Parts: sequence; structure tokens; C-alpha cells
Amino acid sequence: MWQTCLATVTVSNEQSDTPNYLSGTLHGNARRLVRMAMLAMLRPLLSLRLIGLDLIPIEGPLLVVSNHLSNADPIILEFAFPRPLFFMGKVELFANPIFRWFLLRFGGFPVERGTADRAALRRAQAVLKQGIAVGIYPEGGRSKSASLVKGLAGAGLIALQSQAPVVPVAITGTEFFPVNGDWPMRRPREVPRGVTIRCGAPFSIPERVDGRRVTPEEATTLMMLKIAALLPERYHGVYRDEGVIEAPGEAPSLLTRR
Repeated sequence: MWQTCLATVTVSNEQSDTPNYLSGTLHGNARRLVRMAMLAMLRPLLSLRLIGLDLIPIEGPLLVVSNHLSNADPIILEFAFPRPLFFMGKVELFANPIFRWFLLRFGGFPVERGTADRAALRRAQAVLKQGIAVGIYPEGGRSKSASLVKGLAGAGLIALQSQAPVVPVAITGTEFFPVNGDWPMRRPREVPRGVTIRCGAPFSIPERVDGRRVTPEEATTLMMLKIAALLPERYHGVYRDEGVIEAPGEAPSLLTRR
């Protein structure tokens, strides 16, 4: 009896010590209202097209991975996404008090780019454990050429450790925005105006393939190929010759490819 009581108290204390990551952020009805208002403005302003939102699970942990073309991408994707999305953002953004306030209201948390930021990795795992969606750019920063660059292993590590479903997202059109700190690239005549956000079906990263553990690098490559599959060919970049995939069921064959 005493052991049962002690176990109950221990579990209760552990739960009370775990922060509620939604607390203090915009969520529930308040977020829905803000999202509706922002989309009503962004759709005509950006000629914004949202594709595949019906594929996104309404609850449970999600690791949302996307290509990155503009500093405006996190803002647009935050309001496009139908549920709270906590972005992992570069630590420099949190140095600005205004940006910091905004980021924290939407659940953002900092990461030191170019390092194995264990605190950021632990935060991502803890947020996912509470059934919240985490957004990350596997490339580690925006692509100045608009085409995909090599993804970093950190994204694959989070996916492998959490075993959360992964939702690939492709963004096009924001590379022409003049908000990147330098002169934007010129839009080719054949490229239509507007911004498109295309979401793919959730998929899982296998822990093992043919008895061998999947490495974080391989997991990230799979994510990047899923993103590439949603993008026009001109965006494929370093993944152009990797073999863009269409179906989630093809994941094991990709991971055994050499």
C-alpha cells in the first residue's frame, strides 16, 4: 500500500515539475481568431495558396520540416498551419525584444546554428512529448539560391529520438520578397506570382532498415527528399540527382541506397 502511495506521489511530482509549453502562448480559440484574420489579409496580399492542409493530423506530436527561402517563411507558415506550431529559430532573433516577445507568444525557442545545441534538442523533444507540433528548417537557414541545400543531421536526430510523425512542407514564391537583408532575385517571366505552401502526408522515419540503425544523416536526407517531392524541379538543388520520391512507403529503399 505504501509503495503504491509513494509511486502515486512521485508521478504527481514529476508531472507538476514538467512545464506546460502551451501556457503563455497563443492557442485555442484565440489562435483560431488571429489565424482567420491574418489569412484574410495574407491570401489577397500574397496571392497565397494553401495545399494539403487536410493531410495534417489535428492532434498529437508532429515534426514539421520545410525548405527555407525567406525571413518571412516562419511567419507565413505559422498562420497557414491549422494548429499551434512551435518554431525552432536562430538565437539571434531572440536578442531583439520585439521579435523575442512575438516568438515566445507563438512558442518559439532558440537554437545555436552550426552547433550541437543540446538544450534546443531537449526542448524540441519535450514539446513533441506534449503533443505539440514543432517546426524546423533542416537546411539550418534560408537558401540564398532558392534551391535546396544539404540538410543538417540535427533534424534527423530529433525525428529518430522522438519517433514523431514528420510532415514535409514546400514553400515557393517567398524568395522574391525584399525582406532578406539583400536585393531579392528577379522573378522569371514563366514563374507565376504568389506564394504557395504545399503540405505532404505525414510519414515515419524507421529506426532500423535491414537490421541496421538509421543514422541522423539518413533520416534528414529522407526528409529533404520528401520536401523535394513537393517542389518544382528548379528548387531541388543538391537533391536533384538523389531521386525524388512520391510515396511514403518508399522510405526503406531510400535509406538502403548508396
